[in-house]
Amino acid sequence: QVQLVESGGGLVQAGGSLRLSCAASGGTFSSYTMGWFRQAPGKERDFVASITWNGFSTYYADSVKGRFTVSRDNAKNTVYLQMVSLKPEDTAIYYCAAAYFTSAAGMVGRKNAYWGQGTQVTVSS
Repeated sequence: QVQLVESGGGLVQAGGSLRLSCAASGGTFSSYTMGWFRQAPGKERDFVASITWNGFSTYYADSVKGRFTVSRDNAKNTVYLQMVSLKPEDTAIYYCAAAYFTSAAGMVGRKNAYWGQGTQVTVSS
């Protein structure tokens, strides 16, 4: 059983930056592909970015390419999402997810995973 705890959310002005963290425990972190998802009010939860268990491969939603960067530190059991040039439409609850040995693209639309509780990101215009 993997437990995930997100942190780093907050209120930021448009054009600003935030770095989200997701700390994992209870499993072998280096065996899990990690993903970031977000859910805006009244909308479905959408894929944002993912990174394979070894960090060799990443995958991004078109809406965040060039602005968001996913990375991981297996020694710290933590995955990060660096977000720059934030826009009001990035406002959402951001969740991290862990899936055992799957491809980075395989996280898109994935529901069968371990999930964190989420962290709120609000971007003001």
